Amino acid sequence: MTAESLDGPIEEPLTGRQRRFHPAWTVALVALIALIGAAGFRAAPGVLMVPLEEEFGWSTAELSLSVSINLLLYGLIAPFAAALMQRFGIRAVTVVALFVIGAGAALSVFVATPGQLILTWGVLIGLGTGSMALVFAATITDTWFATRRGLVSGVLTAGSATGQLIFLPVIAAAAEDVGWRGASLIIAGGALAVAPLVWIFLRNRPSDLGVARYGETTPVMAADPVPRGTAAPRGTAWGAAKLAISTLREAARTKTFWALAIGFAICGATTNGLIGTHFIPSAHDHGMATTTAAGLLAVVGVFDIVGTVFSGWLTDRVNPRILLAAYYALRGVSLLFLPSLLSAEVQPSIIVFIVIYGLDWVATVPPTIALCREVFGDKGPLVFGWVFAAHQIGAGIASVLAGIVRDHTGQYTFAWFAAAGLCAVAALVSATIRRHPVSVRE
Repeated sequence: MTAESLDGPIEEPLTGRQRRFHPAWTVALVALIALIGAAGFRAAPGVLMVPLEEEFGWSTAELSLSVSINLLLYGLIAPFAAALMQRFGIRAVTVVALFVIGAGAALSVFVATPGQLILTWGVLIGLGTGSMALVFAATITDTWFATRRGLVSGVLTAGSATGQLIFLPVIAAAAEDVGWRGASLIIAGGALAVAPLVWIFLRNRPSDLGVARYGETTPVMAADPVPRGTAAPRGTAWGAAKLAISTLREAARTKTFWALAIGFAICGATTNGLIGTHFIPSAHDHGMATTTAAGLLAVVGVFDIVGTVFSGWLTDRVNPRILLAAYYALRGVSLLFLPSLLSAEVQPSIIVFIVIYGLDWVATVPPTIALCREVFGDKGPLVFGWVFAAHQIGAGIASVLAGIVRDHTGQYTFAWFAAAGLCAVAALVSATIRRHPVSVRE
């Protein structure tokens, strides 16, 4: 392939017989690597909270506030990032996001006050990772694939878990060997190393290469209109913001949107907000070493990959709302047992919890993306961006509240039980979702 073919549409499209390997799979691979590179700092707060508390004497609530802002921005920026990708292209937005993540992680080594931690951990990292959130996976899936969407969204969603698997033990070991500042620099390097790969290989849409989406048989000529799901970048940042807001206004008129948003808010509260942020400090309260607890969360990442990919495969075959109800119910049951499973040593029972929670961690994402696409059509990725914002609002609230519970009671037990009850609510709400398509205007 020539350099010219990478920069714009080729004059003569390659048919399926001429191009045995569809470029959509290359784009998906690069997107997966980008998600892995951006995942490092998402895994870091749980590991670095204990060293920061020991060095500066900050309370769990103060540290949780910066994490909460990170989680909130991580979600709230997602729908605007999706709109920006439609206006300016996936590649440009992704590269900028990776640089913001790297800058935030690198600058965090200079923090000396909780306010500075909020600026680096909270604002910069929140903005960067939010632009690389699961809405990025939804945009790639809808833009490049007409079939195998459940599987692809499952694999891309698992990228975050893979990043956690790769970075978490490294961050924990670095925090012990060279300090938390060295661990932050490792995260910065991981994000920045991926940026050139994204710029070189990630394409904005299939028409850039003169092909249709994977699963579509009609080749795309350079002069052809851009097909459904592959809108060319256009407009301004203000136009992107208006598109995101107008999409929310229209989607919010439907019961399906609110059912998805409520369920996903509870999903965020029980994953990123509680387990992701507070599992390691909670295990430390029971006498478990930080590196051991970090290793357990890494195992969550291993099984998350399996569970999410399998969930994507199931989403192509099973009613997504049934899957969501089952996932939330299973998560709630497992949380009920967690307080009795934590101890100084790793027992078989906690391994069972880790496996179950790992399989269920973000298995909710592929069916949620599928329902957004099915109900809201071309606006599915944007609507999912707002649903994902609800996910992170739930995570942010849970992160702060769990920290307050810990400061006032000396343990996390009430937080785990409350999360189990919320999962029951999510299961009931998900079971009521209707799948009738609705029109969302710009």
